[in-house]
Amino acid sequence: MPGPYPFFQVDVFTESPLCGNPCAVVLDCADLPDATLLALAREMNLSETAFVWAQADGRFRARYFTPAEEIPLAGHPTLAAVFALVESGRLKVDSYLKMPLNLRDGPIDVEIFARGGIVERVVMSQRKPQFLRTYPADDVLPAFGLSPADLLPGASLQTVSTGTPQLMIPLRGLKSLRRAALDIPKYKLLHQRGDFFDAHLFCLGGVEHGDTFARHFDLPPDTLEDPFTGSATGGMAAYLWRYGLLTSPKFSAEQGHWMNHPGIATVEIIGARDDIQMVKIGGAAVVVLRGELML
Repeated sequence: MPGPYPFFQVDVFTESPLCGNPCAVVLDCADLPDATLLALAREMNLSETAFVWAQADGRFRARYFTPAEEIPLAGHPTLAAVFALVESGRLKVDSYLKMPLNLRDGPIDVEIFARGGIVERVVMSQRKPQFLRTYPADDVLPAFGLSPADLLPGASLQTVSTGTPQLMIPLRGLKSLRRAALDIPKYKLLHQRGDFFDAHLFCLGGVEHGDTFARHFDLPPDTLEDPFTGSATGGMAAYLWRYGLLTSPKFSAEQGHWMNHPGIATVEIIGARDDIQMVKIGGAAVVVLRGELML
């Protein structure tokens, strides 16, 4: 580990510093062993830390770690990684660039929209959604201090993956969503028996200008609640489109406002309701810290 390693902290899904979801990005770190990557993610103590480096073919490789483990795909670390690559001069873009980003389970496409070399928005293409297990409301909602009366009428609870499996929990409105409070022992038991990484609770209608609003819950040592979750937003979009809960395949998603970290993403669903090909999640970001890791 020769070091030092360039380091950035990027607030994602926002145009304002200290909003959205913060992500640590470490560059040029291909030589770091897995144990060190996990230790650094614990040290950063954010929902995710991204580790990014250039490969021999000129493409970039990224790995994403929570304080507990590596995950295959994540939204705000993808955007943070791209913003850090441009900010550091490792990636050049004048107005538009589409490129592959190599992740643990293979590449995804990333589009960069810029003006005069300044990035305004990054859009990631998540994987074709998989619709996995469904769950009875009585088994799930008590883990969040809720009851079946809080569920969106007629909706099912289902794990959806656009790269990382997330349990989709559609609620009837903002009042139910705001009352959600994690019961860690109940959620831990549910998680142990489930097929999902985290739980994504959401409703139709935003708190400001969005079409949806969401909250996302994790288990320790990960952060208990995530300010903005790009991968789960993709799964949520696929769920809403498949079950006819959206009239348009393009919408805006809000999250984090009740944590004083408001964020917003643009969402586009590609494909028919019964054959969704991909979900595109986009947003702005702001670099708030830069420096070097001395290891």
